[in-house]
Amino acid sequence: MSRFSTPLPFISLFAALILVSSTLSAAASSGSRSDSLQNESLKVPISEFVGSLETTIGIIRDVTSTISNFGNFFGDRRLSNAITDCLDLLDFSADELSWTMSASQSPKGKNNSTGDLNSDLRTWLSAALVNQDTCIDGFEGTSSILGSLVAGGLNQITSLVQELLNNVDSKSNSKTNGVENDKFPSWVKHEDRKLLVINGVTPDAIVAADGTGNFTKIKDAVSAAPDYSMRRHIIYIKKGFYNEYVEIKKKKWNLMMVGDGMGVTVISGNRNFIDGWTTFRSATFAVSGRGFIARDLTFENTAGAAKHQAVALRSDSDLSVFFRCEFKGYQDTLYTHTMRQFYRDCRISGTVDFIFGDATAVFQNCQILAKKGLPNQKNTITAHGRKDPNQPTGYSIQFCNISADIDLLPYANSTYTYLGRPWKNFSRTVFMQSYMSNAIRPEGWLEWNGDQYLETLYYGEYSNHGPGAGLGNRVRWPGYHIFNTSYQASNFTVAQFIEGNLWLPSTGVKYTAGLDV
Repeated sequence: MSRFSTPLPFISLFAALILVSSTLSAAASSGSRSDSLQNESLKVPISEFVGSLETTIGIIRDVTSTISNFGNFFGDRRLSNAITDCLDLLDFSADELSWTMSASQSPKGKNNSTGDLNSDLRTWLSAALVNQDTCIDGFEGTSSILGSLVAGGLNQITSLVQELLNNVDSKSNSKTNGVENDKFPSWVKHEDRKLLVINGVTPDAIVAADGTGNFTKIKDAVSAAPDYSMRRHIIYIKKGFYNEYVEIKKKKWNLMMVGDGMGVTVISGNRNFIDGWTTFRSATFAVSGRGFIARDLTFENTAGAAKHQAVALRSDSDLSVFFRCEFKGYQDTLYTHTMRQFYRDCRISGTVDFIFGDATAVFQNCQILAKKGLPNQKNTITAHGRKDPNQPTGYSIQFCNISADIDLLPYANSTYTYLGRPWKNFSRTVFMQSYMSNAIRPEGWLEWNGDQYLETLYYGEYSNHGPGAGLGNRVRWPGYHIFNTSYQASNFTVAQFIEGNLWLPSTGVKYTAGLDV
């Protein structure tokens, strides 16, 4: 039984839901339709678009206020974490809609983060779409009826955000979308460009477990970093084992963390679902601030296979890069929750859905390793969670090595490993120009639940090689595609799929914009 006895929070909740319903019609009528001012990225007048944004933000604030009433009524850790998750996620959504409003009103202003307004708006609205689902997911495993009660308000928000996303043109307005290798995107400041090539960069802060730096804890160095910084703030983390939970909040922009190498500088935790943590809150390291860069670090969750969902790293950081980083775990190792992300020369290991989320992410030159999990457990490398076809999100995995980790090698024939399964109905993942060992099953992909989502998902393979890359026995789903031409595959390159020549912070990180090495 729950610990509260008064029905007042429920009354206020229902009042908020009524408010949500009544304001839906306001969203449609807000803004004068006589305003003919038209942003080229929008399908509707700016006044109508902005009016809908304002209405939706108002509803988010109301639902947030209602959910916050429940924060002190429960002693259950999972339920308490679920409430905290919802408050953070709704705050994310409000910010992302605010960015959308500013950029749509001032297309050439500073809020336009990449120079491609379509890409920016669709990315931020897509993230705002995901957050409500993640909030609801957090109530899994709780006995409270709170999850079902707040679902009404959250679904209303989702419906409004879907309509906003539908009103953004899906065509790019980028002027520099050509395939160019190893160039710096225009938004990167000149002084940033050498950060990842020159080892002698002077950091702003040094973290050392042995006390030889400015801080002994990473989280203390993060707290001391400036908020909303427009210049790169570099934190050097000396070799050592850091058993702590680090969260880089949304106001910490342009942080860069540099370690001494994979397996040398290690950030470790063991939060997990079985012990009462939501998947979202289980992350050893979580980053939401824009423009995050990590280099030469290991992020791990040591909970083990029996503890189920246990995230090593979660990222909601737009325009983020992970270079020469390692992500170690079992189920749900790497949570690419939302936004645009790039991974280069990384090592990622796990069992079930160990790369998952709804980000727009590209993985290049990475080693992706399936591990030995629970008895009779099947491994799935990816579980992408796109729920709306207008979202630009998906995974592009290029020039990677997909193999069995050392603990799986003796069991590779008895433990089945698949490239992915559809977490949500429009799941999208493409493997290109990668090596696949014999650990990968001949059928390649796994169902989520019977034939659910098999027609609406989008999975593709192009020019892969190795004993696990044979296409003869692959699945025959309507949503599965074998790319026979480079033209088809080019849609999922860094340049085309994520507008990488504009936003990819290649600050010394080599990247390939097209299909050529």
